[in-house]
Amino acid sequence: MSTLEGKVIIITGASSGIGEATALKLASEGGKVVLAARREDRLLELKKKIEAQGGQAAIKATDVTSRQEVQDLADFAIDTYGQIDVMFNNAGLMPLSFMDKLKVDEWDRMIDVNVKGVLYGIAAVLPHMQERNSGHIITTSSVAGHGVFPSGTVYCGTKFAARIFMEGLSKELAETNLKTTSISPGVVETELTDFITDDDIKPRFESPDLPSLQSEDIANAVYYAISQPGGVAINEIIVRPTNQG
Repeated sequence: MSTLEGKVIIITGASSGIGEATALKLASEGGKVVLAARREDRLLELKKKIEAQGGQAAIKATDVTSRQEVQDLADFAIDTYGQIDVMFNNAGLMPLSFMDKLKVDEWDRMIDVNVKGVLYGIAAVLPHMQERNSGHIITTSSVAGHGVFPSGTVYCGTKFAARIFMEGLSKELAETNLKTTSISPGVVETELTDFITDDDIKPRFESPDLPSLQSEDIANAVYYAISQPGGVAINEIIVRPTNQG
């Protein structure tokens, strides 16, 4: 029997990149995945792919900037599969820009998705997990949550916040069976760079020599964290390309 057999796993940002790869990985290991993102058509395609490979998946179009929609997602998972074992707060945006470009709308959007979206995910599942005294909350932070770089000031701030949410929650839950994990990827080949509108930044991510991981590399890290025995908590994982400083 697979380590994940029967586990119900919500994945936000599941329509592409890390979320999509993680859904495929966890479903292949026996997990029942609940796929959430705004692009319902992409979720449906992913669901069909998982089922064609013998896995189980359900989909729920969700905007993580809406607390009600995230709560509806958690309720949907319970209605569909009876419980929630893992919440993977993966949805995120990375519209890097120098602060003097004053891209305030992009700052607002990053805070809404990368910060509030994580908090809404925690709020939606924590009471259920506490009632069961079982559960695992995972959040995608970033190496940008460990250090600041030019053009990433606001993005780094949101990823610092995501990492600290997991660290603080872990301390608060220390006397329970609940676990938290922060996953901090380095450069990953995903759609994240598509959101960059600063013309002084975007060309840097178009170089064929840019070191990068594949989404599957992060999916393997998520699987590693989830697959540990009940008494083992992997609180933080940093995954970067070997040639990324």
